[in-house]
Amino acid sequence: MVTTSQHIVCTACGQTNRIPSPRTPDKGHCGRCGTTLAVNKPVDIDAAMLAKLQARDEGIFVLDVWAPWCGPCRMMAPAYEQAASHFGGAVRFFKIDSQAHPEAGSRLQVRGIPALFLFKDGRIIAQQAGAQTRDALIGWIEQTATPKISS
Repeated sequence: MVTTSQHIVCTACGQTNRIPSPRTPDKGHCGRCGTTLAVNKPVDIDAAMLAKLQARDEGIFVLDVWAPWCGPCRMMAPAYEQAASHFGGAVRFFKIDSQAHPEAGSRLQVRGIPALFLFKDGRIIAQQAGAQTRDALIGWIEQTATPKISS
């Protein structure tokens, strides 16, 4: 019997972990630090962690590029948290502060914030700009992500 797996980067320590498919990241723990690989809330990351995720992660995740001075970003934050809770860790949600990490925004060619990116296997599979509601975020992720995410 052939067992397939996917590589998931732990955002706490940077270790790449292998989890058996079709297990979702919320069911796995980091082999180095023991941290749960996915939680049902957004996690703040920096530019170095984003680079690791893009280079080595094979899961599905959403990235919100935002800034503390951005009114629409702050307005969307509760909806982003609710969408993360809706997926229960099956889809990971990350946030990166474009003011603190301008190189990340530049590398992603962000022209305005908030900017949302949906990744699979370290590659951008969809992106959109502007504040979104909880339902709009959930719909966008469910329609775009393959294989389909069961919510």
